[in-house]
Amino acid sequence: MEKEFKDYMKLLYKIRRDKFTRTALNRAVKSFRIKRDEALKAFPHVEEEKKKLQETKDFVINHFDDFIEKTEKSVKTMHGNFHFAKDKDEALKILKGITGTGKTIVKGKSITSEEIDMNENLEKWGNTVYETDLGEFIVQNLKSRPMHILAPAVNIPKEKVAELFSKIANRELPPDPKKLTEFAREYLRDKYMEADIGISGANAITADTGSVFLFENEGNIRFATNAPDVHVVFSGIEKILPTLSDGFRLLEVVSRYAGYLAMTYVSIVSGPSKTGDIEKTIVYGAHGPREFHVILYDSGRSEVAKDPVLAPILRCVRCGACMYECAIYPITTGYWGYKYMGGIGIPWTACISGGVEKAAPMAFTCTLCGRCVKYCPMEIDVPEIVQEIREKLYKEGLVPPFIKNMVETVMKDGVPY
Repeated sequence: MEKEFKDYMKLLYKIRRDKFTRTALNRAVKSFRIKRDEALKAFPHVEEEKKKLQETKDFVINHFDDFIEKTEKSVKTMHGNFHFAKDKDEALKILKGITGTGKTIVKGKSITSEEIDMNENLEKWGNTVYETDLGEFIVQNLKSRPMHILAPAVNIPKEKVAELFSKIANRELPPDPKKLTEFAREYLRDKYMEADIGISGANAITADTGSVFLFENEGNIRFATNAPDVHVVFSGIEKILPTLSDGFRLLEVVSRYAGYLAMTYVSIVSGPSKTGDIEKTIVYGAHGPREFHVILYDSGRSEVAKDPVLAPILRCVRCGACMYECAIYPITTGYWGYKYMGGIGIPWTACISGGVEKAAPMAFTCTLCGRCVKYCPMEIDVPEIVQEIREKLYKEGLVPPFIKNMVETVMKDGVPY
């Protein structure tokens, strides 16, 4: 454990000194804050909407069993296939049963898929996987991992992207975001039509109709979930909302706190494609997918829901605002994390994906400054939750050596160093 802590600290100090990472993050943080403030100013009513959304999400969290049952019934009524996975092993077994081997798979951005190492396992089973979100495409080809919930490649400057894409294209590409985006568009265009399966996450799944809400700006998710014969949705149970109206409220809140006046694309998918144009007889498998699968994933979420201190983490709407306001994240990017990063990533790592040992270094990196709470639309009190996790770590003997040494020095000399 001591070696892991030392390696973690070395990595953070290394990243802190990396001028490329600092450059990319400085650009991103400045741009995000301006855009978010503009969006909130243009739509002040979102402050009321977020309060209503908090209440709705808390109600679902307190009644997970009922809402999972309702969602299952609705998905099946809409001729979709419903699956429930208690843990990673179950999720992978279900996924393998759907995908099999030898398939071409296109994916929309999904941080939840990182919890089960989805890409690695799909490829291990003999499939070819293409991430289609621009940031995820960059990260995948760098053989790295997402560094932000919404902007996976936020730590990669345009110069590095140009170097990467030049290798893929086998021609020199300039560090011009427009030209780099054009290359990614050109490269991925045919993959959608060649794909056997499209996989997405979900911003929300509504229990009343089994509808999956997908918010995006690039348009890749719409291609990835519409062109292939099979669409698979992989989502945590916390994404369930009671009604379609709640889905639209979520859209308002996420858009503004993510810094957008409006998302370019909003898809609402309710089962496989269908038509009733011949004698009003419903036939499934028209122009879009013939098969529609929803995999609802638990992995500790239902247990977290029972803990009054931890439960609010399940409100998280993945807007990413907390990270851009964090005192630590802009210095270290997603290296301050495991599958999930930043302050909110600490409880998600400890309770959902990774375990307390993985979360230990992260928990003692947080400054408990509270800026994340101020800018969180769901008002998740991350410092309070981190304190709770620190106490648990202390009881389990998982306090990092550098923290112990610092405390001893303070008690002895009155200063931390």
